[in-house]
Amino acid sequence: MDHRVVVIGAGITGTALARALSIKGVDHLVLEKRETASDGGLAINLPGNAIAALDRLGLADQVAHLGTPIRRREYRTSAGRLLFRVDEDAFWGKAMRPHAMLRKDLLTILGGGSTDSSVLRGCGVTALEQREQAIVATLEDGRQLRAELVIGADGVYSTTRAAMLSGDHQKASLIGKASWRFMIPNPGVECWTVFASADAVFLLMPLSQSEAYAWAMPKQSGNGREPPALEVTFAKFPAVVREAIRSALADPSRMHHSPLFDIRLSRWATGRIVLAGDAAHAMAPVWAQGAALGLEDALVLAEELSNISDWNTAIQRYEARRQPRAAHVQAATDRMSRAASLPEWFRTLAMPFIGPRSYASTYDPLKVWP
Repeated sequence: MDHRVVVIGAGITGTALARALSIKGVDHLVLEKRETASDGGLAINLPGNAIAALDRLGLADQVAHLGTPIRRREYRTSAGRLLFRVDEDAFWGKAMRPHAMLRKDLLTILGGGSTDSSVLRGCGVTALEQREQAIVATLEDGRQLRAELVIGADGVYSTTRAAMLSGDHQKASLIGKASWRFMIPNPGVECWTVFASADAVFLLMPLSQSEAYAWAMPKQSGNGREPPALEVTFAKFPAVVREAIRSALADPSRMHHSPLFDIRLSRWATGRIVLAGDAAHAMAPVWAQGAALGLEDALVLAEELSNISDWNTAIQRYEARRQPRAAHVQAATDRMSRAASLPEWFRTLAMPFIGPRSYASTYDPLKVWP
């Protein structure tokens, strides 16, 4: 046997898995098809449950040092009118205070800050063959690796999921043709702030007084890849939004195009293959739970694999602990998406009442470790 566990994908979930398995003393190897980490310059929002997971990985101090506290959320109309705000400090408490940070910084601390010999980059997987006592992974260069278990942490476009499930059952559902992510000079935003109309959503999140992260999603995106159209889409939004777009369009090459996908599976494992993170449960970023749920998956899966010698039982326990959590967030995402699609006049009247309740009902269960 070459390795007990092979993890496919060295994104946030895969790197967290490697760290969690190392802590638990489980032999593993991570395979990543990219030579270098992707999206290194962009930022990520880490809600309280993500902070709790990072604390369990021994990284709370580093997150506090490298990240920026997000103490407040504001939800506004496309004209800038405040619909409601959330005091995240009061909701989560100091120990679970949300932070924003650069993705590359998060990946660096998850990976221990140095190149780990248990991570092989430039090693894409072309096939997985399940045998009675092992699973054989064939790499792009023709090499083969044997493992007791393969964990697919390879995101929305997961080749692991494709190998595990056949036909349309393994496909991700497209829920948005396009969104764009980009870093900009901070145009004056002081907290996590979203502006929404019936036709578009724009998020601004401060990384510091001088730098901010932005996410823009037009509901109608045309061919989906023309960021200059953003100026037209957001022309009636507040000046802070228009300034952010102008800053980004000064160098469109730094704008990252991102279609949005939704993945809902009845099972996350077949035989010796198991899925984690976005490969299992990608969803719209309404509640910023992509990385958070992936971090939780990594810890729970490593715990079950280290505690139970029968890995079939361990995987069943992993699914039982994690699937209801993901389903809860997906249902909350559906509810907020329906609210966002209401006529703007009605949404403006309703959101001051619906919004705070939706925030609390979504995040309250996530305060408790799964």
